[in-house]
Amino acid sequence: MEIGIYRPLPPAYHEHDPAAAHAAEELIELIGGRNDRLHIEHIGSSAVPGCGGKGYIDLLVTYPPGQLESAKQTLDALGFQHQQSGHPFPEERPMRVCSVEHQGRRFSVHAHVVARDATEAHELVRFRDRLRADDDVRRKYEAEKRRILDAGVTRAEEYTHAKTDFIRGVVAQS
Repeated sequence: MEIGIYRPLPPAYHEHDPAAAHAAEELIELIGGRNDRLHIEHIGSSAVPGCGGKGYIDLLVTYPPGQLESAKQTLDALGFQHQQSGHPFPEERPMRVCSVEHQGRRFSVHAHVVARDATEAHELVRFRDRLRADDDVRRKYEAEKRRILDAGVTRAEEYTHAKTDFIRGVVAQS
């Protein structure tokens, strides 16, 4: 799998694409093969069968204590790029980005680099798992995303911010 230049997608609603999960699996193997201290999971809408979303592949890359620099170096060496647009994450909790081609489709990727024991890491996994386990929550999340887009949100950071309360509510109930 070749890591390419990141191509940001404008906020839009896309039906679930099973090819995203296959691309994520290949990325997980690629990253894990370079650094076995990292734990990588597919999170976000594309990790939930049947869940529509913005069309990104979101990865959670967790590292053990003292291994943040190693995690960043691993992703950088593979060709992931530093986030440049929107609301950049700080380097003490970075996000790396890229694009990959899989089965004739190009996917934009966000790799969230988070300490393994951080609350955020556990919340991201809990949210994904709740969407997988509860069709009603998944449908409400899809409806919330459509509502945000129908309200005219056109900037990625606005879209992300607008989803925050819904996500926090689901995590709090988990």
